[in-house]
Amino acid sequence: MNDLFAEKRSDAPLAERLRPRSLSEVIGQAHLLAAGKPLEMAFRSGQLHSMILWGPPGVGKTTLARLMADAFDADFIALSAVFSGVKEIREAVARAELTRAHNGRRTILFVDEVHRFNKAQQDAFLPYVEGGLLTFVGATTENPSFEVNSALLSRAAVYVLQLLSSEEIGQLLERARAQVLPEHSFDEDARARMIGLADGDARRLLNHLEQLATAASTAGVTTIDGAFVDTTMAQNLRRFDKGGDAFYDQISALHKAVRGSSPDAALYWFCRMLDGGADPRYLARRVVRMAWEDIGLADPRAARIALDAAETFERLGSPEGELALAEAVLYLAMAAKSNAAYLAYNAARSFIAADASRPVPVHLRNAPTRLMKTLGYGKDYRYAHDQADAYAAGENYFPEGMPVVEWYRPVERGLEIRIGEKLAQLRALDRRAKEKRDDTDQA
Repeated sequence: MNDLFAEKRSDAPLAERLRPRSLSEVIGQAHLLAAGKPLEMAFRSGQLHSMILWGPPGVGKTTLARLMADAFDADFIALSAVFSGVKEIREAVARAELTRAHNGRRTILFVDEVHRFNKAQQDAFLPYVEGGLLTFVGATTENPSFEVNSALLSRAAVYVLQLLSSEEIGQLLERARAQVLPEHSFDEDARARMIGLADGDARRLLNHLEQLATAASTAGVTTIDGAFVDTTMAQNLRRFDKGGDAFYDQISALHKAVRGSSPDAALYWFCRMLDGGADPRYLARRVVRMAWEDIGLADPRAARIALDAAETFERLGSPEGELALAEAVLYLAMAAKSNAAYLAYNAARSFIAADASRPVPVHLRNAPTRLMKTLGYGKDYRYAHDQADAYAAGENYFPEGMPVVEWYRPVERGLEIRIGEKLAQLRALDRRAKEKRDDTDQA
């Protein structure tokens, strides 16, 4: 395996020395690179096209772009959106024009972290992509639907790259060990720890292995066990981007686990986010939101428990206060579920946004002055507390001409069973009052 990378600089980082030089050396992304899959077919057919490679760090986005340049005999220009702007894009365009004029070769423009380019910067190379001067390959860790201009998206295929599996990280570990630690052996515990520390990120694995190689050489260790890995590696920092897709994917999973009444799964995602560095205050706000959206009036205690947990965290801080949040998550997961109030609220907001501004009925208007009383404000209003069971059966509280609506429909779970029964009783009283009024009018 050593001679496979002999052409790489010996002082280059291990991740660079082990960068694959052909498609067959790539580990992972079989859904794109296996026989008959999209990128394998593109390589085999020789049909180069613009694309966006979307995936987490360390899964091979840059590697694939470089392999394309070799496979298609294209000039390769790499830009980082962090350090580049319109000036660098123009320089890349000039170089591409020169390359095409001199030898007819195509140019691949690789833009790493393309989501960091603003709209004007993305627009700057659109004409050259559309005209065929540049084949655009963008790499991003963020959802391109939100971060990349629609004009550019329409001209590029989007390929989603995935974290490497434990088995794939294990393959890479063996390949890399033969390169940097050929005389060393790993026991199963050490191997499992290295795979876990990598967290699906090939670059992270190789960086950790370089650290381990230095420590092993210094300590004169040839058999590496789990304890040596633990003492050598810094604290395991899980894959977590507080503003990126991993963040929102995990909070989405937590919310869905609570909604799905799966306490263990909810606790898993809650602890995963804490482990990854999520702000517990943010999690507390989301837990409160879950109580109102997914439990609602089926168990009104859930909102109070969520708020109490948030307040407890503010009093105790980390790590003691996190237990209160965890208990709230478990309670919410097991509470009766209802989104009836949430749906009713959304329906009412949608109706009002599209409806005209209907005036308040005269009988519902307050009449603090004599003029207002003369105008009929408050006339015939029935004070509910003076009616039987404190309910003015048949009273209309909507604007005149308002269509009949029943936005709130309690579910048959938790407290909403009782709420539904009461609502049905009140509506029956309204129907009887209306029938009585109709009979009186006809008489």
